[in-house]
This record gives sequence, structure tokens and C-alpha cells, in this order.
Amino acid sequence: MTAAAAVAAAAVGALALPASAAGQPAARPHDRAVVISDVQYDSPGRDDRSNWSLNKEWVDVTNTSRRAVNLDGWTLSDEAGHTYTFRHFRLDGRSTVRVHTGEGRDRYADVYQDRRNYVWNNDRDTATLRNDHGRFIDDASWGYRDRDRDHRGGGHRNGGDRRA
Repeated sequence: MTAAAAVAAAAVGALALPASAAGQPAARPHDRAVVISDVQYDSPGRDDRSNWSLNKEWVDVTNTSRRAVNLDGWTLSDEAGHTYTFRHFRLDGRSTVRVHTGEGRDRYADVYQDRRNYVWNNDRDTATLRNDHGRFIDDASWGYRDRDRDHRGGGHRNGGDRRA
């Protein structure tokens, strides 16, 4: 009887494992504090692919909590699969980092994708932020007319007041 009880307890324990123990990392509480707070998808002026114009296309990522968040390995991508990966970047509490499309030198509040072409479509697109485990954190969409998404980028699944 003790062997049967041990097998039953093991089976129940396996079913009750948290997602992280079942091979899927659990969401960390600070992940929900990081949001896409603003998007400039249509750089002002003529789209001439100059570095100035490319860097006027950007996405702001904001940490709304008081605690710093390590963004190393986090990604920001568009619907076409253009992906920027944060490398060795820590976002302090109550801080924002602007992710520019063009080339530049990464600094405290600005990082650069070092691209020579535009990423964000002017007519419609979605910017998606994922953590280092590939879990969805937030998104911002524009140009879509369905009820769940604001035409100017308020289509965030993580909530909050954001513009695009």
C-alpha cells in the first residue's frame, strides 16, 4: 500500500508543478512593469533613409516599477520579424529607454538597432516586446480598425495608457 500511495502522490505532485518546473518559465513579477510606452513609427520629414531619419523612428520601453529590470536577451520585434535584442542593458526603475532604428552609440536612455532600413510600417504594424524567455510582455499596434486595437497604438494587451 505504501508503494501505491507513493506513486499516487508523485502523480498528483507532477500535475501540480508550476509552469517553470514543467519546462515553461513562470512570468516574473517585474516583467509586467515593463511596457511599450510610446512609438514614433513614421519619422518626420521625408523618408530618405538617412541616419537622421532612421533614428527619428523609435519605440520607448518604460519600466513603471521602482526596481531595476535586467533587459538582457529581451526582444522588440515587428510583424515582419525584424527583431532587436537588448544586450547587457539594465533599465532602472521609473525609467524609459528609446530604441532607435538607425545607427548610433548606445547610452543610458537611447539604444540603436544599427539598421539602414526602416522597421516600423507607417500604415500599420505591431511592436511586440518579449522577455528573455520569449514570453509576451507588451505590444503596441497602429493602423488597425478592430475594436481591440486603438488606431494610434493603444492596442496593448498589458494595459496602461500608451500612445503611438
